[in-house]
Amino acid sequence: MSLKKILVISGPNLNLLGKREPEIYGELSLEKIHLNMQKLIDKTKYQLVCKQSNSESEIIDWIQDSHNRYNAIIINAGGYTHSSISIRDALKHYEGFKIEIHMSNIHAREDFRKISLLSAVSSGIIAGFGEKSYYLALKAIELNLNEG
Repeated sequence: MSLKKILVISGPNLNLLGKREPEIYGELSLEKIHLNMQKLIDKTKYQLVCKQSNSESEIIDWIQDSHNRYNAIIINAGGYTHSSISIRDALKHYEGFKIEIHMSNIHAREDFRKISLLSAVSSGIIAGFGEKSYYLALKAIELNLNEG
């Protein structure tokens, strides 16, 4: 694949970043995080496409449509991390590099948040660094995709 594209998917309620529980998720909006990611990626050969949806079916469609279109997926599936077998199955089928991210440390929170249905089908996981989880995922992709 000669394309150098990364898809960033943010799931339900992430459109409320900056307003919803800032003590956990920080004060930056998702739009600002995406702008910061774009600034970081501008220094590389990759193109960034960022999407957010509260709809499980839309997220599944994006993942299914990613084959041969994106080198990697960064996904913060929000609450679907703990409940969506369908998103898991779509990610399992995607053959590119995929990173599951969480802004909070899910292992230091409620018991139900400690279980991720996506981890077993992800290339890697980044959790607990706030908005920097998104930026660290970009760096991980750059390091891993440039190895070969």
